[in-house]
Amino acid sequence: MAEKIISTKENLQILHEDNHIIVVNKRVGDIVQGDKTGDKPLSEVVKEYIKEKYNKPGEVFLGVVHRLDRPTTGIVVFARTSKALTRLNELFANRETQKTYWAVVKNKPPKDADNLVHFLKRNEKNNTSKAHIKEIPESKKASLDYKIIKTLDNYFALEINLHTGRHHQIRAQLAAIGCPIKGDLKYGFDRSNPDGGIHLHARKLVFIHPVSKETLEIVAPTPKDVIWMAV
Repeated sequence: MAEKIISTKENLQILHEDNHIIVVNKRVGDIVQGDKTGDKPLSEVVKEYIKEKYNKPGEVFLGVVHRLDRPTTGIVVFARTSKALTRLNELFANRETQKTYWAVVKNKPPKDADNLVHFLKRNEKNNTSKAHIKEIPESKKASLDYKIIKTLDNYFALEINLHTGRHHQIRAQLAAIGCPIKGDLKYGFDRSNPDGGIHLHARKLVFIHPVSKETLEIVAPTPKDVIWMAV
């Protein structure tokens, strides 16, 4: 997979940019959209970048299409026009995208490759989801495929393809098979990462451009840490 970075500015790594969309590589700790923490969201950073680069007067339009959990890294798509936002919302809602993630886990999965199907029930109070083998009230079906792509000294690197988009889906499903993601205390890993992140990275996204209709395949470089650089 060819990684392409078209611009890096003030810790903003841009993977694709045109008149209708902008795609960035999210860092650990970035929040995509403003929340109760009051921390500056990635959406505002991107707006400032666009305003400065194109000398735009007034408010810059930027639509948030999807989100990534704060401790994860990787591809985030924003819409630069309302037309693009409407079409991208439909693409993501209808699962007309191919999302590939990489994860690093300590325990070897039961199989080298497998399809996992669980029923996830969200706990709003502690912001987690629990994976159940059978359907229970208020649960939602979750499905993904994984395969081991590299065996590291103390860890295993997995490639994951999502078939559904549930809350904390990858984190909960991997924890359910005894493979919590490195650094993910919330789902049973034994210690946190120094940067407060987890080793889950939105690696690749394939989708149809909302205006030009060309197929875009975007690949995000992994963070520069010792474990990711060994994958």
